[in-house]
Amino acid sequence: MSIIQLPSMISASPEIFLAGAGMILLMIGVFRKTDGTGVLSMATILCFIVAIIAGFLYGGQENAFYGMFITTSFTQFSKSLILVGSILAVVLANDYMKTEKAQRFEVPVLILFATLGMMMMVSAGDLIALYIGLELQSLSLYVLAAIRRDSLKSTEAGLKYFVLGALSSGMLLYGASLIYGFSGSTDFLDIANVINEQKDNLSLGILIGLVFLISGLAFKVSAVPFHMWTPDVYEGAPTPITALLAISPKIAALCLFIQVLIGPFSAIIEQWQQIIIFISIASMTLGAVAALMQTNIKRLLAYSSIGHMGYALIGLASANEAGISGVLIYLAIYLFMNVGTFGCILCMRRNGQAVEQISDLAGASKSHPMMAFALLVFMFSMAGIPPLAGFFGKWFIFLAAIEAQLYTLAIIGVISSVVAAFYYLRIIKFMYFDEIVAPLDKGLTKNLRTVIYGSMTLVIIFFLAPGTLVSSAAKAAKSLIGVNG
Repeated sequence: MSIIQLPSMISASPEIFLAGAGMILLMIGVFRKTDGTGVLSMATILCFIVAIIAGFLYGGQENAFYGMFITTSFTQFSKSLILVGSILAVVLANDYMKTEKAQRFEVPVLILFATLGMMMMVSAGDLIALYIGLELQSLSLYVLAAIRRDSLKSTEAGLKYFVLGALSSGMLLYGASLIYGFSGSTDFLDIANVINEQKDNLSLGILIGLVFLISGLAFKVSAVPFHMWTPDVYEGAPTPITALLAISPKIAALCLFIQVLIGPFSAIIEQWQQIIIFISIASMTLGAVAALMQTNIKRLLAYSSIGHMGYALIGLASANEAGISGVLIYLAIYLFMNVGTFGCILCMRRNGQAVEQISDLAGASKSHPMMAFALLVFMFSMAGIPPLAGFFGKWFIFLAAIEAQLYTLAIIGVISSVVAAFYYLRIIKFMYFDEIVAPLDKGLTKNLRTVIYGSMTLVIIFFLAPGTLVSSAAKAAKSLIGVNG
């Protein structure tokens, strides 16, 4: 009688731990209700820290679940960024719920499950595993966007996100089914072997499936023309949830994008590279132009994030080691620029009520000098002004494009960056050159100060010691190219 061999699971220990911890925290929340929100937030942060440590301890082990779950230096780096982004989002959310007196225990638990889905996406070695991770992330984020049931905007944001997200999931699933139908497998390695064998006479069904797969993933990174949900959801969702949407899911989806295209489809770079170049140019252009007309700062940041994803996609379009390394560096810098900016937005309150108009920042340099200075640093960094971290993020991306001889793409990226600088500078103009009409409320909580000033410090001093991040990103990129090259 043969003994069934159990799959190796040790490299998936961070995800298994988070899944178990999430169910336990959910039960604690159900019984303690709103009383346990602060405790659950701290417990969630602790779980994320344990997951980061477990990832470094066990992430280098062999692939888990018969190859459906893969681990490399690339996945470890990506997951570390995702977990750091989620930790900061939980800190902001806990602070926000206390201020608004709207404590809900579901928020940290849902962030935990969304993060678990993101980590599964990044490590997916199979189309089925990819879809399970993506849906776990998406379903959690739909609920989080609409968590303020007493707010019409929040409910509308959740509904729009759900409807358009369901459409994108359907496109992705249809693409995956076509790829499976014409390759005979859902496993990335098997798909890669089929494509290598048929490279000169590749089935049209696989190419059409790939287009649908790219469309579904482009929605997740809010790349043009699948960006429609972004401004409305960013504006309507509670600000800490908007911060989460702008950071961790974008990092996860972009890393998944890289994992899929550089993995099973690396043999047909010429076919998918054209699509990535198009959506990169369209995203950078729309992100630069559409944001010029925005008066709401969260909508402005929505278009800004579309533009930033366009810049990051330049690295993917380069399809080389320098490009992938550049994307990872860019995402790490993008994380701290955005979380710091959303921390500043959480400080925008007047008479106890949150305000979101750019004009509400008028004269903030006089009433809130440190917050205004931090926001100035983040805006300059997003605009790519040296020597701040944002400049180096774009520098590595554009260098990769030049190395891949994508000169036109690099030039369009530089021009878009110059145009986008206008609306970042407009925010600074309001803070430093306009007179105060109605001052914002005084007082920053300890958590907000820590997030804002910590992020600001990292953005400022990055140029003094970029070596650690650059070498880690290069190692991660090399591991991905090595596995699929």
